[in-house]
Amino acid sequence: MKFYQPSVYQPQCQQWFTHYKSAIQACLPDARIEHIGASSLPNALSKGDVDIFVGVAPEQLEECVATLSALGFSQKRDTLRTPELCMLEALSEDDVALQVVANGSEYEDFLLFRDALRATPDLVTQYNALKQACVGVSQAEYRKTKSVFIGRVIEQTRENSSR
Repeated sequence: MKFYQPSVYQPQCQQWFTHYKSAIQACLPDARIEHIGASSLPNALSKGDVDIFVGVAPEQLEECVATLSALGFSQKRDTLRTPELCMLEALSEDDVALQVVANGSEYEDFLLFRDALRATPDLVTQYNALKQACVGVSQAEYRKTKSVFIGRVIEQTRENSSR
């Protein structure tokens, strides 16, 4: 696994986000579209990919997934799929993934995690250290390690907001 410094990947990622946000808005005008993932975080190391949160009404999720598929995306293999979450990836050469999320579901945690790291630069430093420690490990091991970190950040963020 290889990670890039922000100066190397963020300009391209921002261009992809801007392009895809416009295309998604044209097809799904009521969707909430936000840049998430490491490429949305100042000073974060990244694999150089873009993750886009697409929040939709729960009863419209499947219809929205079909619309986005027609836009050039396919369902990601080997990822979580529920009635409230569908992960899609671009069929083009662009390294872009969509997290199609039912509004009000637990999967809005993508935004909670992003916002926590944006608000706390020390968490970005910890996230970067985790990534550097994962250079050379399998994708499965990286996901497992990252999942523990994300879960901890989300739990701490919820605890702090309930005080």
